[in-house]
Amino acid sequence: MACQAAQQCEINDLAWAVAAEFIFWYKQLRMTKPLVVLGLVGTTLDQGKGAGRWERWRPTVATCQHEDLLVSRLELLYDRQHTSLVNTLKADVAHASPETTVRLHQMSFTNPWDLEEVYGALHDFARAYAWRPDHEDYLVHITTGTHVAQICLFLLAESRHLPARLLQTSPPRQATGPGSYAIIDLDLSKYDRLASRFLKEQREGLSSLKLGIDTRNPHFNRLIERVEQVAIASRAPLLLTGPTGAGKSQLAKRIFELKKARQKVSGELVEVNCATIRGDGAMSALFGHVRGAFTGAVKERPGLLKKADGGVLFLDEIGELGADEQAMLLRALEEKTFLSVGADREAKSDFQLLAGTNRDLKARVAEGLFREDLLARINLWTFQLPALAERREDIEPNLEYELDKAGVVLARRITFNKEARARFVAFATSPGARWPGNFRDFNAAVMRMATLAPGGRIDAATVAEEIARLTELWREVGRADEVAAVLGEARAAALDRFERVQLDEVLRVCRVAPSLSAAGRELFASSRTHKQSSNDADRLRKYLARHELSWQALRGES
Repeated sequence: MACQAAQQCEINDLAWAVAAEFIFWYKQLRMTKPLVVLGLVGTTLDQGKGAGRWERWRPTVATCQHEDLLVSRLELLYDRQHTSLVNTLKADVAHASPETTVRLHQMSFTNPWDLEEVYGALHDFARAYAWRPDHEDYLVHITTGTHVAQICLFLLAESRHLPARLLQTSPPRQATGPGSYAIIDLDLSKYDRLASRFLKEQREGLSSLKLGIDTRNPHFNRLIERVEQVAIASRAPLLLTGPTGAGKSQLAKRIFELKKARQKVSGELVEVNCATIRGDGAMSALFGHVRGAFTGAVKERPGLLKKADGGVLFLDEIGELGADEQAMLLRALEEKTFLSVGADREAKSDFQLLAGTNRDLKARVAEGLFREDLLARINLWTFQLPALAERREDIEPNLEYELDKAGVVLARRITFNKEARARFVAFATSPGARWPGNFRDFNAAVMRMATLAPGGRIDAATVAEEIARLTELWREVGRADEVAAVLGEARAAALDRFERVQLDEVLRVCRVAPSLSAAGRELFASSRTHKQSSNDADRLRKYLARHELSWQALRGES
């Protein structure tokens, strides 16, 4: 009896062990998503006729013969002329792997070695296919098909148009068998050496855009990172905005150099400041002219847009373009064609536009001075460069760069002594340092000190002289800015210098006076002594009205 009981226990234990193993593998199968393989028919490698075809390694069939690669579904792409081969492959897969469903997709290539045609057809297939990555795993078989097709499948998988890993199969070392396979995941972040290589290239790109200067301003660094990303990936227009001297022209040059280094453009960089080509010559300069188009047109001129074909056109101060030039530029951007002055045949130019401006183009649109449709076309990527005063922490790193530039111009090495450097940096980074001309002012200051430096070494006396010069310069600019701030740039520029200085003094008094009468008494203190009766408030009110100003508006009162 005891022996029988022991045997029964062993049987029970074995049954429970088998049941547990079954449950484990059942759960594993339930947890594993079905595997779908997408591939092209191999018109050479997949060939085989008669019983002898089973002795031949055929990658499409072999893919479904691996015991550790359970293919739930095979999506087979083929050309109509290979229908017979496809039907044989479908039958052989069903024989070799009954659990695999084969679905056929007919796809015709006029030229299977035409990269654009093949990529377009495979891209269309990828967009139309009902992907279910949450419920299925996908592999793309890249062993079959032409080399062009394999490249296209790689590109579509890398861009995630095909949400799949790559499957590479190889023939067996022996005469028969399914051979071997390798699965390649194109998530490059998993590959340390590749990821570090791309990171190094990115850092080199950022360093190039920042002229190799180790900038410390986090906002500017983020901006440059995005500029670098867009410049490499896109050929759409880029709009660089910011105050005069903020570095728009310099950044445009570096963007071009980066694109050239990455082989994103084949042509040259063509630069023009639109403020310098106003009037009748603007159309000819930009779009060219034919011989005899106007008086003085003794020979044909291709124009800057044609010169930029295949490259980059940088239009600085684009807000200064006239209405006709804006209309022609919009057409050139949208259609890649334009008419030269006097021509009856269209010219073609495929360029990338970089535009720069220190103006508010939306305000220019509201004033009827800039086309709204052109702004919409160039406003896809807009980058606002900060003023130098907004990134004071970058002044010291830029100082070394400017010293090196001055040294090249002056053909000698330029340095500071310790005291002079500390004093200039303290002044340049102080809240009182306005830098209204931004890097142009900064560059000019360093160049002046470098030129005057005895023996190429800038001393404290040279720095003190420059600080005094800048302080006085900014005081004068501040006075001019007050008038411009009240009247606007255009109206302020239309004033004679005498009127501007006079109005500036009136505004200064009005800012601090407690009342209109008090301001009038201070402004007319001398002349009022010669009059028996004087209404100073009324005189001041009439003066302000001449400039379309009022006491209430100046004081911010309703």
